[in-house]
Order: sequence, then C-alpha cells, then structure tokens
Amino acid sequence: MEVATKEPIACRLMVIGAGMAGMAAALFAARRGISTVQAGLTGETLYASGLFDLYGVAHGSTRELIDDPWQGLKQLEQSYPEHPFCRVSAPQIRSAMDLLTDFLGDAGHPYAGYPNKNARLITPVGTIKRTYRVPETMWAGVQALEEKAPCLIVDIHGLRGFSAAQIVRTLKLSWPGLRAASIDLPWQNRLGPKYAEHIARGLEVEAARRELAEAIRPHLGQAKFVGLPAILGIHDSRGVHHDLNQMLGRPVFEIPTMPPAISGIRLKETFESHLPPLGVKSFYHHTVHSIHHRANGRFVLELGRTEPETTVVAEHVLLATGRFLGKGLVAERQGIREALMDLPVCQPQNRSCWHRQQFLDPQGHAINLAGIEVDDRFRPLNPDGQVVYENLSAAGSILAHQDWIRTKSGTGLAVATAYGAIEAMVNGFVDS
Repeated sequence: MEVATKEPIACRLMVIGAGMAGMAAALFAARRGISTVQAGLTGETLYASGLFDLYGVAHGSTRELIDDPWQGLKQLEQSYPEHPFCRVSAPQIRSAMDLLTDFLGDAGHPYAGYPNKNARLITPVGTIKRTYRVPETMWAGVQALEEKAPCLIVDIHGLRGFSAAQIVRTLKLSWPGLRAASIDLPWQNRLGPKYAEHIARGLEVEAARRELAEAIRPHLGQAKFVGLPAILGIHDSRGVHHDLNQMLGRPVFEIPTMPPAISGIRLKETFESHLPPLGVKSFYHHTVHSIHHRANGRFVLELGRTEPETTVVAEHVLLATGRFLGKGLVAERQGIREALMDLPVCQPQNRSCWHRQQFLDPQGHAINLAGIEVDDRFRPLNPDGQVVYENLSAAGSILAHQDWIRTKSGTGLAVATAYGAIEAMVNGFVDS
C-alpha cells in the first residue's frame, strides 16, 4: 500500500531503505508504537535466497566455518570489538530474530531452525551452506541432509538455473542415496516458456499441485524425501507444501534457487502487504530526493518516484540504504561517499588500497569494510568521533567494519543493528 499526499506527513521516525534492515527497523518501530514512515526500493529483496544467515564464517582471515553462531559472535566481540554486531547483545539479537520470524509466520511464511546452531542445507549448485533459519518449506532438506536418507531431487524441463543432475553429481560421493529426475508440467506447456514465478503462482491452484505430484510419483522409488526448486507458491507456500507432502506421502522440501528468486518475491510481497496494517506509512517505490535538518532538530524529507511528490517531517531518521548495490554508498575516483546526506565514510586511504592483488585473498578486500562509523546508539560519527545528529541513526550493510558477504551474516547484521538502533532510539525518547 502506498500513501500519496501533498500535505506534509509528520512522524516520529522516517526509515530510509526497504531492504532487510529497513523492513526490520520499520517492523520493530511499529511494534514499539512509534509512528513510522518508510521509503525505498524493494527490488533488492528479489535477490534474497529466503535463508536467514546469522553468522556462518568467522570474520577475519581464518575463514573458519561457524556451527554455533552464538559462540562465534562471542569470539567476534573479543577479537573485533569495532564490528557492528558487538553493539548489540546476544539476547537482543535473539529477540530481533524471533520478532522477525514471528511476524513472517503470522503472515503465512513460517521459519524453522535450531536455537543454538546453524543448520546445513544444499544449494542449487550442490554445495552445502550454513544458515540460522530457513523457510519451513525448506526444513525437510536440512533433515534429509543430516540423515543422508534416500532422496529424490527433481527439476522441471525448461526451467533455467536449476539442475537436479548437477546437484546429485556434486553430492553423490558424500550422499549415495541421492537421485535426480526431470519432469514435464503439462499445464505449464500450455502456457509457453517456463518461468519460476509463473509456476509458483500456478501452483496456488489445487489442480496444478495434483499434476505436479502425478509427474513426480513415477520417479519416487525408495526415496524418503523429495527436493524441488523453490517454486511452491508465493502467497500460500505453506498450503502448497502441505498438499504436496500429503499427495506424495513423504516430506517435500524446497531448495533455494538462483536470484531473482521466488523466496525473495515472497519476502517482498509479505513485507509490502503486512507492514502497513501495523501502522507503517509506506512509500515502497519512492526514493528520498532531499533531506534537510531544521534548526528545531527535525528532518524534512522530499519523497517521490522520479521527482518530489510528498514531504515528510520526522523527529528521527534511520538510514538503511545499503552499500553499493543499494546505492547507499557510491564509489568515485576521489573515494567512497555516502549518497544521501554526504556523511563521513570510514574507508581506505586511497583507491589503491581498496583491493588486494588476489581476488580470493583470505583476508578479503578493504573496500568491503568501508561504511558509516557509528556510536553504541548507532548514530553516525564525524571524523573527530562526534555524533553528526543526535536524531540520526544508521543500520544494516552501510555500517563500517563488517563484511557480511564473506561472513554469511547478511540478515543477522541487518536485523540485529536495526533492532539495536530502534531500542536506542526508544531509550532516547524516554530520556528526553
């Protein structure tokens, strides 16, 4: 739902950004009863795997795989206290992840996971990935991998980016009970080229589920589990998943697909449809064209699609615009700059220090640690270490001293820092 008006909108909080950090911040603020406006482009969410990584690979050069993310975060605090994770306590991170997954569960997209360890599941290229929480539709895959049970992996003729045969070839030595099958979907053949989104939306019709089950059944053999690409519906993935379990008589699980992915569409549409009823005024396909800090301390923002359309007056602003892909940071010849407010960016001394000679250097590249320096309340700092604005916060991948891609911690970082920023903001409201 989008709100468009020429009258200024007054709110307590303006969230700039509609990736995972922005969505989480809007959710946490709404749960706290804070009047919230949110603006940003949700297209990045389409690239989400649906997996919620917390902390899967140790920060630094060791590249140690993490089985217990909580123990890993404790070690991170000892070794790299400047990391943004270290500004949020473990109980706060648990609460943040619980609030997010409870929200998604209530919206019809439940998640599953272990309380104190990362789960392991297979990827679309047949590798093994560690992650903290997975959509419930993928959980049987975690169990199948743990048991190394007889399992059938199914792909669909004409659906690109997913090969059951490739997955089986990659894992066959360690998982002998794995088999591959390719099927046709008669109802999809009638519709022309096969696209994952078309199949997913089609499977929300019961007759299409029956056809899918009938196409799989001749290949079952002794399989105790069945793996499919993540195509089991969008708005009713739980219902589609349940029906296929019943029709095939054994647990079915989804395997994440290459982006843009159905799991990302599910998240995008869930956030867009379920945050506004909580009181979030949403401008999901708008950007912030300008932002000014008034003498009275409030921010004035101009929002719009291609030009300013709406004015928002906010007591507090949370910046969750991401890094380079989200265009929160911009790399130029003179260095890296923050795109919206020209905030100071913690970065290497010059461009020659951005990258190491080897692309896969175990120490990573310095440019991936660049970002906004903040204090313990997630308020951006100037080069002298002073708070830029008392009522400005930042959260998510725009923060400095973290490399979320290498540490497999994208959702964890976004959700934890969004929670920390909102809690600090609430405490600031109380103090004032």
